[in-house]
Amino acid sequence: MPKPILTIKNLRKSYGDHVIFEHLDLDVNEGETIVIIGPSGTGKSTLLRCINLLTRPNEGQIWLDDTEITSKNCNEDLVRQHIGMVFQNFLLFNHLTALGNVKLGLTRVKKMSDQAATEKALRELERVGLADKAGHYPGQLSGGQQQRVGIARALAMDPRIMLFDEPTSALDPELIGEVLEVMRKLAKDGMTMLVVTHEMGFAREVADRIVFMEKGYIVEEGSPNEMFNHPKFPRTREFLWKITELYGKKKEDAA
Repeated sequence: MPKPILTIKNLRKSYGDHVIFEHLDLDVNEGETIVIIGPSGTGKSTLLRCINLLTRPNEGQIWLDDTEITSKNCNEDLVRQHIGMVFQNFLLFNHLTALGNVKLGLTRVKKMSDQAATEKALRELERVGLADKAGHYPGQLSGGQQQRVGIARALAMDPRIMLFDEPTSALDPELIGEVLEVMRKLAKDGMTMLVVTHEMGFAREVADRIVFMEKGYIVEEGSPNEMFNHPKFPRTREFLWKITELYGKKKEDAA
């Protein structure tokens, strides 16, 4: 068995007496796409934020390759260079062009020259299909284009793993496909990805493994075939049926 690129052991996160999750274990193999599903408020997004050290867990360990990134001595800024994150609300700088948004981390964090950063940023914008929008500001872009700029910004740092926190939830239905298509290409190219989403079609088609979380625990995990066609637990079956029906209806209404 290959050694996991990311290892999570006995992770716990709480705010006061409110426990978000505990006793959480998860291994992520290199090149694997894992889709995390579950009801709202069950800790999915918090888990991603803990992995990227935007939120510190209360207990447990997270390892990236051979480095424990939850160690007190770990350099958070260095960790985030290796763990890219794409947020549901884009979080672009409105005063910077698409090119400027992608370049920013390259010049400020990686200390690249302006020319080298520009060349790298343009390659990443081309990778997400936005080379012709390099000079546009976020306000001149659609939501789907803004999200693709966010993906290019994360990719520019050459991360070992990419985290997607409901990347299509803020988009109009007709714009979702362009973002998912970029993510499909990344998966095909072997990018290691952890994706929190309600897009069950994407999960069924692209995921190597689906993880179902509820009330802060991993209830069940397996391949798309196992999870959609042969779930072990009634709660998994009930959730998948409801979420598939709900989002199918939303798309019909939008059409």
